[in-house]
Amino acid sequence: MSQQEAPVAGAKKSKTARGRKQDRARVAGGQDYELQYEAKKTGRSAPAVKKAVKKVGNARKRVEKQLGR
Repeated sequence: MSQQEAPVAGAKKSKTARGRKQDRARVAGGQDYELQYEAKKTGRSAPAVKKAVKKVGNARKRVEKQLGR
């Protein structure tokens, strides 16, 4: 009887960077931790960050430009 490699239940997939870079390029306006992070980073308030996201979209570069960073 030959031994064949069967997939192991619960085996972890290899981690890739797919999606991470594009995720960092966005600001999730509905997530408080994202708003707090961007507020601390730019020196503005979380409501100001949320307002900027609504005005210019969720691209991090545009949000930071709107906030004057």
